[in-house]
Amino acid sequence: MSDKPVKIPSADHPITITPNGHHVTVTVAGRVIAETDRALNLQEASYPAVIYIPRADTDMSQLTGTDHTTYCPYKGDCSYFSIPAGGDKAVNAVWSYEHPYPSVSDIAGYLAFYPDRIDALVER
Repeated sequence: MSDKPVKIPSADHPITITPNGHHVTVTVAGRVIAETDRALNLQEASYPAVIYIPRADTDMSQLTGTDHTTYCPYKGDCSYFSIPAGGDKAVNAVWSYEHPYPSVSDIAGYLAFYPDRIDALVER
């Protein structure tokens, strides 16, 4: 039995997932890491929206999985990737909920990038 709390989004802590609607490109060290027209925006409570990009539109050969993990009671267990081309700045720069909770299942198979650990995330 897991001792991790599981919380369901509600009016007190809403989470919405919507299509981003833009062409999104992520670059590090002059390399395109991800490029998509299928990004999602996840808006959680009063936090800034986070852009999630499909793995299928990400050059996974540019990422290296790490042992770092975190847990969100609304989304589940989170795993991380580094971008070696970005050096120390890009350690654990990317995260993913491999098996997100049902209320946020739309982000399964998607990745998010810390804006301060990449060179650019451009929406056009």
